Amino acid sequence: MAVNPILFAGHNRGVSLANRVADTGLILPGARVLVGYSGGADSTALLTLLHELGVTVVAAHLHHGMRPEADQEADQCRSYAESLGIEFAMGRADVPAIAHDRGIGIEEAGRLARYEFFHRAARQFECAQIATGHTADDQAETVLLHLARGSGLRGLRGIPEERDGIIRPLLRIGRAETRAFCAERGLWFHDDPANSDGQFSRVRVRTGVIPVLEALQAGAVDRIARTSRLIAEEDSFLDSVAAANLEPLEVQLNGELSFLTRDVEVALQRVQFQSLPPVLARRSVRLVAGVLGADPEFDQVEAALEAVRLSGSVTFSGGNVVWEVSGEMIHARILAVDAPFRYPVTLPGETFADEFGWFIRAQSAEPLPYPTGGLSQKLDARQVQGGLHFRSAEPGDRMEPLGLGGSKKIHDLMADAKLTQAARRRLPVIWDMVGPVWVPGLAVADRVRISEATERAILLVFGPLSSEGS
Repeated sequence: MAVNPILFAGHNRGVSLANRVADTGLILPGARVLVGYSGGADSTALLTLLHELGVTVVAAHLHHGMRPEADQEADQCRSYAESLGIEFAMGRADVPAIAHDRGIGIEEAGRLARYEFFHRAARQFECAQIATGHTADDQAETVLLHLARGSGLRGLRGIPEERDGIIRPLLRIGRAETRAFCAERGLWFHDDPANSDGQFSRVRVRTGVIPVLEALQAGAVDRIARTSRLIAEEDSFLDSVAAANLEPLEVQLNGELSFLTRDVEVALQRVQFQSLPPVLARRSVRLVAGVLGADPEFDQVEAALEAVRLSGSVTFSGGNVVWEVSGEMIHARILAVDAPFRYPVTLPGETFADEFGWFIRAQSAEPLPYPTGGLSQKLDARQVQGGLHFRSAEPGDRMEPLGLGGSKKIHDLMADAKLTQAARRRLPVIWDMVGPVWVPGLAVADRVRISEATERAILLVFGPLSSEGS
């Protein structure tokens, strides 16, 4: 069912809010939408407006396990949802325990618990989108907190209207408007005591900073929210400019095996990077870090730029991504070490390594034409002893590569090919019962080579999952 703004007779404010929600264009036509429904004025208004707009909604309420009155509030939320014929999803979480176990604050623990619950409930009720009741006031508070922390343009974007299936249709509507909407309709809602607890930084901004700004300039909240939208547009544009400048600087690692590590490392030309204007250089550091899952702080970005000038390394927030500069190259990589692996090769058939993004195909084949190496290889089936399996290389592994006239350590073959450490850990080595028969992209064992006497061959193909349409 497409979203269709309707007229609420006798409720002018309702008409305005309904049309403003519909005009955001955030709601997918015909989508089931899970609404985070706390029972506060914002989420109550959101649930009601979406329902009256004809959107199929599910009300999702999480009991935080912190206040005795929360049981009654949950019952009232359920009753209101059921009075509208709306499905109700109830969840419980021990937020104080989550905060203790993860070593984080109550606010952050509550946020994590809510979104984990929302995602579970969305899957259970087959909802394509999750809607939360964040308002323009929440946006202004977030922007001011980020500004105080010196987070740069990325932080001043504030709360996104849409990201990863989560939408916020009230982000251009003020908190006073949602409360007025509920009051005019006579709708029950409650105020969480945490919203006035001065121990939380957001509450101090809400009760101390915002009123001062509104006194200095009426409509300050709306103006801050509007500014955040403009910043978001300009920030996205600058990201695209930085990405366009980074593309020709990228160094392909590991040759034709580059797909092995494209999710865990990035390399750039140092000299060309140094020619970027400072604003694009800073943004480029953040883009590269973001690709690898890091979110560097301002000081870390500055340290990364200093490393580009003088050489050195910087570990970004979380300790999982390192930015290393030496010689002519900048190398950013995830520090996590991949665990050793060992699995049988399906013959005939295909074996997929979803974690690393590659596949191995094995099948019987005619012995001619002779193989040319690379990422496909033919083996003499009669010389293969027993079944095939693949595993990660270990320090003592050796093989006798075709054309070398002797044995060599597999790790040395990888070093000669200039594979990065991450690629060496991820590249599978194919073995039979006797020893290694093929290192994809590097070498095939002399003892299984195709010859004039070969009557039957095994064709092995190694490649990225994307090439298989996966």
